[in-house]
Amino acid sequence: MGIETEYGIAVPGRPLLDPVVLSGRVVQRYAAGGHGRVHRTRWDYAGESPLVDARGFSVSRALAHESQLTDEWADDPRVANVVLTNGARLYVDHAHPEYSSPEVTTPRQALVWDRAGELVMAEAARAGSSDAGEDPPIDVYKNNTDGKGASYGTHENYLVARATPFERIVAQLTPFFVARQILCGAGRVGLGQNSERAGFQISSRADFFEARVGLETTFRRPIVNTRDEPHAQASHYRRLHVIIGDANLSEVSALLKVGTTSLVLGLIESGRLDEDLSLLDPVAALKVISHDPDLRARVDLVDGRRLTGLEILRRYQAHVLRHLRDELGGDPLALADADTVEVLRRWDAVMSALEVGSPEAGRWVEWVAKRDLLEGFRARDGLDWDDPRLVLVDLQWSHGTAGKGLARRLEARGRLERLTTEEEVARAVTDPPPTTRAWFRGECIRRYPRSVVAASWQSVLLDRGDGGPLHRIATSEPLRGTQELTEDVLDRHPDAPGLLTALAGG
Repeated sequence: MGIETEYGIAVPGRPLLDPVVLSGRVVQRYAAGGHGRVHRTRWDYAGESPLVDARGFSVSRALAHESQLTDEWADDPRVANVVLTNGARLYVDHAHPEYSSPEVTTPRQALVWDRAGELVMAEAARAGSSDAGEDPPIDVYKNNTDGKGASYGTHENYLVARATPFERIVAQLTPFFVARQILCGAGRVGLGQNSERAGFQISSRADFFEARVGLETTFRRPIVNTRDEPHAQASHYRRLHVIIGDANLSEVSALLKVGTTSLVLGLIESGRLDEDLSLLDPVAALKVISHDPDLRARVDLVDGRRLTGLEILRRYQAHVLRHLRDELGGDPLALADADTVEVLRRWDAVMSALEVGSPEAGRWVEWVAKRDLLEGFRARDGLDWDDPRLVLVDLQWSHGTAGKGLARRLEARGRLERLTTEEEVARAVTDPPPTTRAWFRGECIRRYPRSVVAASWQSVLLDRGDGGPLHRIATSEPLRGTQELTEDVLDRHPDAPGLLTALAGG
């Protein structure tokens, strides 16, 4: 699994600056900033297929929206695109700098390497400001909307079995996605895409979704995205590209976002979800649940039932527990691995706290913490929900500069629970995760900086330095290229020609 986050970017007082150029500047300055942390390795676009749809067809390039042609961005001189020594990708996606974390195998790892991206982006903004002599400096925000009608994404990716029918994934995952925001919504001031109505809602992204299923990501956004671009062996795997999540600053919400989704996907792959939780109108239900932070609203199921979002999540939780009990032959809390147990315990604790309105929910759930903070301002200053000062507080929540973001200040005071440590996040800025192919990719960039010409999720492109052809090392199996499998061969070959000879069996 992995997380891609597009960051908001702005220079206060200078709204007319080109955001693409601004985003490119921060990425380029980070890549060339003399940190000793990153080499300017470009992205390898070979093998990208952004127009293949999981429903069994491909969209014509002539008919595709320009935002879908991601494999053509290499020709845009404004689009900076680098691969980091931690295996991540830092680049310009449309008008935003984006950090795409390396592939990981646990929710904890996903949390650590996503948070490392916050440090990367903060330093990139600082370096870009210094380069441009900006006064005031460039600001970055880990959020999903500017409050003026624009939304940008935080996308999750999960490796799933190709053998699982995609129609089953769509049918059984849609209700979960509609309700999941209760656990991991980031909260937002304003209702409607343009915040045309006053109020507070659970999700920062819910109002921007307009379809149940589809290939698009920047318009007609679907609850379930159908892009079939596995970045792996297509005969064995598909990559489920999830575009409906919020950017999280609460670590408990972030952990539950990927942890519960991973468990539900395992349930769906098993074929053991035997209850139909299909919603009559999923897009409408998504907004109904988001617009009700009191968690009392009910949505209509196809079979006539009317359930709250909490009740839908409880149904999924029950099915996950039953599936794990069958797989393990006993109590999952006693027999499952530590990562699974952590997610199961957190899932139940957060649900219970939300059901009874416990103050503890504010330490765990991001939208609850943000609402509590905003309610404090409202009570102190007598503010209505349409007061622009509350929008500014909402924006300041996600500020990416150390000491400025309200979420991180609350965390420092113990009002948001922290699960990671400063040390492990700092290491993840430079070091790749050891349990996936990201380790090989990141180590090649670190060890052979002058020889790695380009890299991608599924390849590393090396130059022997003899004037001959470039050599592409395929990394299409995500669970190979780990530290355990490749550290020895890398240690034995301090240069790229030696590594290539060894891999060729010579």
